[in-house]
Amino acid sequence: MNGRDLVRSVRMVRAVGAAQGLRSVRAAWRRRKADASALPRRGAERARVPGTARDAESLPGGGVIHFARSSLRVRVAVGGAVFCGWDGAGPEPSYALAGACPEVDPRAVLEPDTEGGWRVVSERVLVVVSRFGAVEVRTPGGAMLRRELPPRWWDRVAAEGAEGSGDDAGAAVAVASRWVQQSEVAADARFFGLGGRAGGPRLRDGVHRLWNTDPGGAFGPGDDPLYLTMPVQLVVADAGTHLVFHDNSWDGRVTLHEGAEGAGSGHDRPGTCELRMDGGPLRYWVLAGTPARVLLGWTALTGAPALPPRWALGYQHARWGFGGAEEVRRVVAGYRERELPLSAVHLDIDHYDGHRVFTVDRERYPDLPGLAGELRDQGVRLVSIVDPAVKAEPGNAVYDAGVAADAFVRDARGEVVRGVAWAGESVYPDFTDARVRAWWGALYAERLAQGFAGVWHDMNEPVSFAAFGEATLPRSARHALEGRGGDHREAHNVYGLAMAQAAFDGLCELRPEERPFLFSRSGWAGLQRYGGTWSGDVATGWPGLRASLALVLGLGLCGVPYSGPDVGGFSGEPSPELYLRWFQLGAYLPLFRTHSALWAGRREPWEFGAEVLEHARAALRERARLLPYFVTLGQLARLSGAPYVRPMWWSAPRDRALRDVEDAFLLGDALLVAPVLEAGAVRRAVRLPRGRWYDTATGRAYEGPGRVWVEAPLSRVPVLAKAGSVLPVAGADGGTELEAWAPAAGRTGGGLVVPDGGDGWQRPEVARFTSRWEGGRVVVERRDGRPMEYRVRVRGLDGEEGGAADG
Repeated sequence: MNGRDLVRSVRMVRAVGAAQGLRSVRAAWRRRKADASALPRRGAERARVPGTARDAESLPGGGVIHFARSSLRVRVAVGGAVFCGWDGAGPEPSYALAGACPEVDPRAVLEPDTEGGWRVVSERVLVVVSRFGAVEVRTPGGAMLRRELPPRWWDRVAAEGAEGSGDDAGAAVAVASRWVQQSEVAADARFFGLGGRAGGPRLRDGVHRLWNTDPGGAFGPGDDPLYLTMPVQLVVADAGTHLVFHDNSWDGRVTLHEGAEGAGSGHDRPGTCELRMDGGPLRYWVLAGTPARVLLGWTALTGAPALPPRWALGYQHARWGFGGAEEVRRVVAGYRERELPLSAVHLDIDHYDGHRVFTVDRERYPDLPGLAGELRDQGVRLVSIVDPAVKAEPGNAVYDAGVAADAFVRDARGEVVRGVAWAGESVYPDFTDARVRAWWGALYAERLAQGFAGVWHDMNEPVSFAAFGEATLPRSARHALEGRGGDHREAHNVYGLAMAQAAFDGLCELRPEERPFLFSRSGWAGLQRYGGTWSGDVATGWPGLRASLALVLGLGLCGVPYSGPDVGGFSGEPSPELYLRWFQLGAYLPLFRTHSALWAGRREPWEFGAEVLEHARAALRERARLLPYFVTLGQLARLSGAPYVRPMWWSAPRDRALRDVEDAFLLGDALLVAPVLEAGAVRRAVRLPRGRWYDTATGRAYEGPGRVWVEAPLSRVPVLAKAGSVLPVAGADGGTELEAWAPAAGRTGGGLVVPDGGDGWQRPEVARFTSRWEGGRVVVERRDGRPMEYRVRVRGLDGEEGGAADG
């Protein structure tokens, strides 16, 4: 046990009590013992590189290049996505892909290149493979986006004395070998992604681990890894934007170093990425184009984001520690009496009977369905937490059913693995088994019967409390992995994803007329198919506030558009100013909810004084006014993969200054939000993209690109609207109207509106609008020429000119 383990043990005892702390010590020793006896020792290994290219065979979409000690399959799909698989690795099976592998581009051709290499030529991308196995992905014009150096494997020797030699050196080795691949990108490139990273959204130089991890307490910008990691990088450079996804769920480490330009000397230092994986296949996808095109391609590959119901785009209140039904009623009444919009209340683990999943504490919630119906009549839904751990207790209905269904993870000896969670000694369903997913998904009938309208998955990295070492299942624990079989080293990172699939599919079957509402603390590439995520236990403090924005931006660039933080932070009691600034940020994020730990105080806006209450009410009303815009952004995310919350460089990736902006964001195409992330700030600098931008509070106009100073009083955060934009908002009568911001002189604008189609599966029509000056007035009309069905309000006509921005 090291110093970090000791600190975690103290935190754990505080959170779970002495008895659970003792169980966590025993669980940690069990895990260590199981892994020591069941995992293969590293032992003798042999290093291997591809060697020299010998020949190649053409296949649809590309071909296979044979090297002396390996082979490389290059495959270009329709749309330009490039797949590369070494050592016979194919695109499937994959937890990330949505359905079947995309069709190949019939026009992509494999042909010889210079100096003994090969290349695959297609309309949207050029792939060049050197004779020693370096792979370059270039634009059709030849500009290099990414250069993968020849990989290196360390294969375990399968039999003593099976040394092998020369070209046959790989013949007597185990399949699962660890490997490393180094890559180069342009000197000006910036890295984003890798899932939920508190220190982003731009990824700094250093090591980033790929292992979903409960940090064991509240986290801040310096903590890594966190709950939801993905081997997905988005790289932005002058030459172009590309996304690379290494389809491998094993534990790994990504080491990044940004490049440097030679200041006119011509000796640029490229940016570098080194990926080390403990096992599994070496296979990856590369998608290139504009940021919008890249995310569209990523969505086509891994699935369209689930569309949250309309109410889930409103404000939601969560708390660990509701005293019971009467306190829930008092809190909801408090919002209603103060005219504060509220969409949902979330019940944490304390609403369970002894923390047992799919149960209810009947003393505190004697009639939960009645409470849910009562709240729904007031426009407020109930959302339930669901953890994967099942208390290992005969007589517990879920445990007994799981035992009968042989649903729980077993160890290498065939015994059911036991860990420790909130309910005590627990067992864990194997969600990598389709049969178990179906069993688990049917259990959500109990949640629906209790009146819950949505679910919130927690502790699904998965977590087993441990006083030292990793707080998860033994790495040697066995999993079905869709019939292939394997252990927790491969299954760990996809455990939360597979649990989300089980819930989503189950809810669709149980209530097919409604879209499920689900968000999950852990997951992997493709999580968006089933729902969203949230920050987890972000630390209360100004660094935690900044980390909240980083997480949402980074996850959106990995294809998960619906996320948000615990407003106010999870761990402590925020000052009134910090709470308000966090609340104001949350009002412009997809998932807008407050939440806190049992010991961290309350999060109702009125608990922080009259001034905070007044300004929080304004933020809530603005969120309600923008709800039709959030509905549209959700529909567009489903159709295109574009996140609600976008980095400032989204539409101008070649603007280097915008690439480094981390304290502001775009909400869709129309709005720029500049939250206040520092104590005492009532004015802040904002770097603008090109064009005219209006301060939505004052109407003042600013010209970008460049930096401007804007007022940020405690009553609001700066929000600027793009000139010419048209966006849907809620009118005074409750209907939807269009808010149009005057285009700059001689320019045009426009926007999209997707009307609310209800909480079912309807596919509403996308309406496109244009704005222009005509005869001294701004004209807004439908692009298809159909009659205007919305009232239009034009803003920015009398705005004070703010002048040009600073450089």
